[in-house]
Amino acid sequence: MVMGAIMLAGCASVPSPKEYRNPVLTGFHADPSVCRSGSDYYLVTSSFEYFPGVPVYHSRDLVHWRQVGHALTRESQLPLKGQKASKGIFAPTIRCHAGTFYMITSNIDNGGDFYVTTKDPAGEWSEPTWIKQKEWSMDPSLFFDDDGKVYYTRHGGGRNGGVYQAEIDLATGKLSEEPRLIWSGTGGIWPEGPHLYKVGGTYYLLISEGGTSYGHMLTVARSKSPWGPFEANPANPILTHKSQPELPLQAVGHADLVQTDAGTWWTVLLGIRPVARNHHIGRETLLAPVTWDANGWPVVNGNQPLQLSMTVTGLPASSPWPRERVRDDFDATRLGLQWVHLRGPATALWSVTERPGMLRLKGSVHTLNDVATPAFVARRQEHFRVRAATEVTFDPTAEGQVAGLVLRQNEENHYELRVTGAGARRVELVTRVGGVTKIVATQTIEAGPTTLQVEAFEDRYEFSVRSRAGTTRAVGSAPTQPMSSEKAGGFTGVYFGMYASGPQPMPPADFAWFDYEPLDE
Repeated sequence: MVMGAIMLAGCASVPSPKEYRNPVLTGFHADPSVCRSGSDYYLVTSSFEYFPGVPVYHSRDLVHWRQVGHALTRESQLPLKGQKASKGIFAPTIRCHAGTFYMITSNIDNGGDFYVTTKDPAGEWSEPTWIKQKEWSMDPSLFFDDDGKVYYTRHGGGRNGGVYQAEIDLATGKLSEEPRLIWSGTGGIWPEGPHLYKVGGTYYLLISEGGTSYGHMLTVARSKSPWGPFEANPANPILTHKSQPELPLQAVGHADLVQTDAGTWWTVLLGIRPVARNHHIGRETLLAPVTWDANGWPVVNGNQPLQLSMTVTGLPASSPWPRERVRDDFDATRLGLQWVHLRGPATALWSVTERPGMLRLKGSVHTLNDVATPAFVARRQEHFRVRAATEVTFDPTAEGQVAGLVLRQNEENHYELRVTGAGARRVELVTRVGGVTKIVATQTIEAGPTTLQVEAFEDRYEFSVRSRAGTTRAVGSAPTQPMSSEKAGGFTGVYFGMYASGPQPMPPADFAWFDYEPLDE
């Protein structure tokens, strides 16, 4: 079990180099945090307006990750009603101490900072303990010192703020005092994502500055006391890709450190892979080696930029997981862990048991344009080149009733390939960009099940339709750029999914399967 106080690695024989690919978690996996329990590693990422919240991943080698659950699975843990896109859950931290796992995070506009606990990170987590304080905060972290004290460290003050800290009683969530400023960073905007560590008797404070975009950077300071004064590393920033637009990975930052059981050090952090200076599949999780220089400062990747292909030493033995199946047949009694909803569990709007072997969506009046919980089941787009498809049976009885395949970035920006039309059914390709909705293509379709498909490229999405007895017909295409954070705003990435909505009463939409097939592996 990794405790709060961690020691420098001793000398060891030099292992053989290994190669891995960045990102180690592709698609929207932002603000990663990691902890080790024995030879197992657990990682969490931000989830914003999506439900369940805070996905939990497991690895044995820091490279291959498999989702094992969510930390927030109940509305009592995760109140998201009224939270707009890219609000909700920001920047979780996971820590393991004395047999208990802690996940602390911010519900940014609905309660502030809180933590949940568990003995099994793949199982259910506790009800939240909310941290009461006077000032706004985000990006909380926990540090367990070797004298038994626990420190709550977080961002405060906004764009020109800093890092604030207080002791915390984890039995009650009570702070010893109002958090006080311990470091303002090196002068960059948004000094955020703080984590406190103890290495060789010295306290290290790792933060990000510059904002979570192309100016992102990692900086570090140290002190003999957890309260400072903190001495900034003269070599700061210890990692940044700003002003290097030729690099394939950009916006690197928001990092967390972990030490393997063999003593080597690593950092997980976020980055993006922009296409023509736009990124649409989200901020992703990267991995990089960390060493310590002769002056006791951490060095990321030998002071070299991070690459898509990394050659390193010191990783645990490779331990890949089985590949995810391309097709989900919805033949289980519950949805797989990859599936999420908007702002709540939406239990009245979907079922995998009413018609066994089908995902049934029961559309409501809420649409994807609304800050609400529509009938929507979706998963992350994790690859630039990918095919996603679903077969839907849906017979609308009134105009305005729709069901189909959706590519969602937020309320103002999404694409729909949908079945509609009372009496004479048709497929419509609908784009919503910057809040403006357009029907860009329409085709009549036969009665019976209809397959809706999108093939994703770096710069575009190509949509097609097929009846069960027919051939595949192209419907149209739409660019990826409007779905990027640079154009659409926000902190998330594109989700592929199924949805239904329309005037009531409305017949159900039954989805027989959903394919997600990477084409770039």
